Order: sequence, then C-alpha cells, then structure tokens
Amino acid sequence: MTVTKFGLGQPLRRVEDRRLITGEGNYGDDHAPAGCLQAALLRSPHAHATFTITDLEAARAMPGVHLVLTAEDVADLGDIKCQAPLPNSDGSQNHIANIPLLAKGVAKHIGDAVAFVVADTLIQARDAVEAIGIEYDVRPAVVGIRGAVAGGASAVWDEQPDNVSFDATMGDKGPVDAAFAKAAKVVRVEVENQRLVTNYMETRSVVAEYDAGTKRFTLTIPSQGVHGLRKTLTGVLGVGKDQIRVVTGDVGGGFGTKTFTYREYPLAAEAARRLGKPVKWVSERGEHFVACTQGRDNLSVGEVALDAEGTFLAMRFDVIGDLGAYLSQYGPYIPYLGATMLTGVYKTPAVFVRVRGVYTNTVPVDAYRGAGRPEAAYLIERLVDRAARETGISPAEIRRRNFIPPSAMPYTTPIGDRTYDTGDFAAHMGRAVEAAEWNGFEARAAESRAKGLVRGIGLATYIECTAWGEGEDVKITLDKDGGATVYVGTQSNGQGHATAYAQFAAEHLDLPLERIRVVQGDTDKVATGAGTGGSRSIPVGGISVGAASQNLAGKLKELASEELEAGVQDLEIADGAVRVAGTDKSIDFAALAALPKASEATLTGQGDFVPPSATYPNGTHVAEVEIDPETGITEVVRYTICDDFGIVVNPLLLAGQVHGGVVQGIGQALHERTVYDAEGQLLTASFMDYAMPRAGDVPFFHFETKNVPSTTNPMGIKGAGEAGSIGSCPAVMNAVVDALDRSVGLRDMDMPATPARMFAALAPLRKAAAA
Repeated sequence: MTVTKFGLGQPLRRVEDRRLITGEGNYGDDHAPAGCLQAALLRSPHAHATFTITDLEAARAMPGVHLVLTAEDVADLGDIKCQAPLPNSDGSQNHIANIPLLAKGVAKHIGDAVAFVVADTLIQARDAVEAIGIEYDVRPAVVGIRGAVAGGASAVWDEQPDNVSFDATMGDKGPVDAAFAKAAKVVRVEVENQRLVTNYMETRSVVAEYDAGTKRFTLTIPSQGVHGLRKTLTGVLGVGKDQIRVVTGDVGGGFGTKTFTYREYPLAAEAARRLGKPVKWVSERGEHFVACTQGRDNLSVGEVALDAEGTFLAMRFDVIGDLGAYLSQYGPYIPYLGATMLTGVYKTPAVFVRVRGVYTNTVPVDAYRGAGRPEAAYLIERLVDRAARETGISPAEIRRRNFIPPSAMPYTTPIGDRTYDTGDFAAHMGRAVEAAEWNGFEARAAESRAKGLVRGIGLATYIECTAWGEGEDVKITLDKDGGATVYVGTQSNGQGHATAYAQFAAEHLDLPLERIRVVQGDTDKVATGAGTGGSRSIPVGGISVGAASQNLAGKLKELASEELEAGVQDLEIADGAVRVAGTDKSIDFAALAALPKASEATLTGQGDFVPPSATYPNGTHVAEVEIDPETGITEVVRYTICDDFGIVVNPLLLAGQVHGGVVQGIGQALHERTVYDAEGQLLTASFMDYAMPRAGDVPFFHFETKNVPSTTNPMGIKGAGEAGSIGSCPAVMNAVVDALDRSVGLRDMDMPATPARMFAALAPLRKAAAA
C-alpha cells in the first residue's frame, strides 16, 4: 500500500487546533472537582537565611483555613531527589543537595518554600500565609558563578565550602597540551550563557485528590510525562506506584521545565490525604519566576590551537554551570551533557574539557529546550568565529576546512563517547550561505550605513544529540466505530503529537487523521512511558506507533481473511477497510470490529522501539542584523536556516518547531536576562523587567532542509524539537559581533545584546560622527 493522502511526509494541518482555539482545551487549571480547596505557599523573601517560625496558630485560626504545613509536619515524607549524580574526575561522588518539601530552618534562595496553607478560597489561603509569624536571620548570599568560586565566598552548603557540586573532566589532556605547544596560533574566547527564566504560556498547577477507601491518589498536573512524575512521587510519598494516578491534559508549553516533580505536587497530595478533600494549587506568574527551574547559566572559556593553514589541532574548554541552591532532577547532568557535544562538527583530533557545577543562593537550574546542547553549540561556534576573525579566513571557509567529512562517518568524537552516524555539514552550510545571499551582504551593509545603521552577518553550524535512552511501548486499538486509538507514553506540550502520531498510524491503516485518536497523559490508561524530552517523541514514540499500527494491520488482515474468503497475502488495507487486492470486495473496519470472533487481542496492535543510539540532527543558521547606534536597538532583519533532520514526518509541524526554537534563541541573544542583586534578590521578577521576544522582534524565516537519513533510527528520522534553539544564539551573536567588529573593532560581546549594551559599545561611532 502506498499512502499519499494521510501518511508520512505530508504537510498536513494539525487536527488538534480546532479544539484548542475554540476553547475546548483541557488545561491544568480547568480541572476543578467539587469541594476543591485552594493552596498557597509561604516563600522566603531572603536568598539565604536561617528562620524560626514563631506563630502558626493565628494562621490556623483564620476563617476558611483547613491546614498549615511546615517542615516538621511533613518530616515523614521524602525529599525530592536529584536523579543525575555525577562522578568527579577523581572518581568520587559529587555532592548532592536534594530538595526538601519545605525548608528545614534555612532558606536557600528567594522563593524557597517554607509553609503550605490550604483554605476554602485562594484569598483566605493567601491571608493565612501573611499571618504566619516568622523571624529570619539573614546570612551572606552567594550569587553568580564568579561569586560562587571567588576566594572567601560564603558557602551555600556548610559541608561544601568551595560551593562545587561536581568537578569532572573528559578527553586526554596530554595530547591537547602538546598540540597547543606547537600551534601556529591559539585563539581564546570567554563567553557567558546567561540564566533564563523558562517562561511558557501556562504556569504549573496541581489538583490532588485522595480516595480513603482505596488509599489512592489522583494528581492532575500539566507535565511532560506522567510516568516519570509518578515514579518520583512514589518515593516522596512512600507509597506504591499503584496508589498514584497522574493525569495530564492539554499543556501550554513545557520546554523541559515541566518534566520535573516540584514540591507543590506531593504537598497537595499529602494535604488531600489529611483533609479528605481535593486540593488545588496554581502558580502565579510571579511565583513561576522564583519557584520553577531556570535554564542555561554557564560561564565558559574555549581555546583552539590552529596550524598555519587554519586547521584545528586541538581544543580545550573550561565550563562552569550554575546549579542554583539545590540540585534539580537532572541539574548536574545538563552542563555535563553539553560538554559531551563540544567537539561540534569539527574533526579536531584532540579535545579536553573540564566541567564543573556550582551552588548559588538562587533558583535551581535544570533542562531547558536543548538541555546543554545550546550552551555547547554557542561556545564552540563563538570560538570558531573568533578563529576566523583572527586568522583572516572567512567564517564559512574555516568551517569548511575543519568539518568532519561524510566519508568519515560514522565518526567517533574524542570526548563524550559520541558516534555521529551521518551528516554532510559542508552541504547544508553551502546551501544556507547561498540562500542567505551572503555574497550580496556588502551591498546591503552599504545601504544600512547610508541610513546611519550598522549591519552584521553571522553563521553557526551545529550538531546535537537527540532521541536516546529509554524506548516506548505503544498500543493501538481498532474501535467499534472503525476508527483507531493510540495509547502512547510521551506527552504533547503543543508540538502536534495528535497529528504526527496519526500520520504514523495512517501509514498502515489508511484512515483520515481525525479518525485516529491519541491518548497520552494518564497512568491508568497508558501502562508505561518515558515522557517528552530530548526531541524523542517522534523518533522514538513515532516509530513505536508505526510498529503498533503495522502489527494491528496484520491482525486485521487475518481477521478479514475468512470473511473475504481470501488469503492474507492477497489482502490490502485502503480507505479504512480490508479488501482483496485488485477487486472491489472489502470489509470496512467498523464491520471488522463487530465480527463475533473479533476480540480485544485481535483488535489491538503492540509496538515498541528502544533506540540503539542517539540521532544527530545538524544544520546551519545564518543571521543578519542591523543596529541603530543612536538607540542601541538590534533588529534581526534576515534569517536563513538549512537543517538536516533525516526523514521528515510533517513539514508543517517541523517548520513550526524550528521557528519556535529560533524565536527562543533570538530572545536569549537579544532580550532575556535574569538578574539577581548581591543579596540574591531577583530584580527581573516579572514581565515588567524580564524582556521576552515579541512578534515584532523576529523576521520571516527562510527554512529548508538538506537531509541525510539517520542510520540509528529505523525510519531515518532525527529529532527536531530543540534544534532551532541550538543554532540560533551563536548565529545571532556572531552577526552582532560582526557588526561591532566592522564599526568599532569590538569582538567581545555577551548575551543578551541589549540596547544598553549596544549603545555603550557603539559610543566611539557616535563620537566619530559628531567630530
């Protein structure tokens, strides 16, 4: 059967959009069971302080208040444990600061949870929070990476006076040092990948319900995977997995941050158990700024040794990641994961990396769209661009000379145990440069100068790892109405899974997409699942959906064989029916489902896929910017992308993912910045002070692909969900540096390139114009 209408590769519109844009979505805050109580938290106003709670009775006696919990009240419950311990370079275990449900006498960051209050209404709960008597003894705060490692800095954790959680290395230092010693030229950059508040449209929430008869919890949480939450919650609450049901409906964005178990979830569950009523907590946007994990926050040094022809002999990197006050679920692993990708797309013979994670009195940091890979791409692509400037070789040419060629694939990198299976980096870079009309840039720059503007162009060529680790077990059933239902353990956060998975199923069942239902986000309905993250849903979940659908198709042919009086080998599936090939003799799916011999087993297909290795999407981004010296405002005026994602499932969904990632990258490069003062107070604690990108801040994108199928995925698919955020920051900042270098000879600039920074950097240009 060759499917052309519903199957893979078609640019089909999202089937879920009509429901969502007509108000029929079912988001976390939409769940409001009868008699539901409301929760609020007392959060520390200090970044580092010991405290004594002096009065709880006033709060407990207030109208409508049902429960006030402190650390003592939940001492029998577990901490939320970090799940990513790392060995130090000497083989010892890193220091692990798990997250207590409520602070135990010491607040470690602004927003640290001190007490949990439940009342009839949210206003009553907030009033009770204000009535809690508490005395703080403020201690010195550690803020920022430089502050954490500075001599004489105070300690976030007394048992870790140097504030270092882990100190790891990868690669062989000896050959690297030898290559640097004989190099014709050494180029160095120091860059900051600033901390981001990971803002999505829908804030976090939880509704906890408890059935005393069955001793069973039901938690409704907007998440990136219900099974991972259930696993962590069992440990915190001290119950078996069969005693917890986790449900996720529609989700208004996740980007990694909704993967994790947060304190409010087990606190609400415990409150519901004690009170015998549902308990609901919904984060305000201001709470999100101080209570949800944040992203990025690396300070890095990169060096490259080159020979006289501009060939890379060796690279070395020193990366420090700010982990915040506690270790979030995967916190230490994020900078470490990024470090494994610091080879980039280059055939550098020797690479050595030191990567450390440090504690500060700030909100914990964890995975955010790309999870370490954007930080790695930013560091190496800023370094390579600096090498181009200092050698006089063009940015494209120095990359071309050092790319890993297709003939070297599969290529095992010198660090991180990475094996790139496929890739033609020169091909997509060449196409991106051509589509961006790079050769016409000088004429455009002259036009900008005539308008009093400074113009720059920059590129970045990236590679990332996706879709590794756990597999997915998928079930698909033929329903009585002749449609099909897919049960899969990933979780859509807006990516369009209902559409993409339906395309995988339609490839074998030839049903219209609207007749294929997708069930996710319910541990009672879906047996297992690794959730959504690492761009794994389509390359792993989709493959499993396809395998389950193929399995079901085979069963349906067997079921139809007797009815149609034909051998299975003579049957085909088309238009939602099984028919004898070359004839008009057929039986539709609804009739098949109604046959007396049709059983649950014969109407159910199973499929699973465990990836043998990661896939490695890659591509080139070219950005062009104009900067106004009189205001410092930087505008991205052209943006070109040529990516390699292997086999494409749905070009429309793919473009949407890439566009969204690029917008987030532009936001980081030009706008977003998380600022703590010396006392650990968050100064950018709302949208009044934290700048998010808007529609007017981004241009129309030119996006195309030049794909090489993956060999580690059965269908050749490479993950695509995070790629836009990986190539964008270095491309935009390389363009900014190009503009500054051309106009005032400045080659150092950190993100974000805010108007204030650009205005200061271009002061010599204004001075020269006024002379």
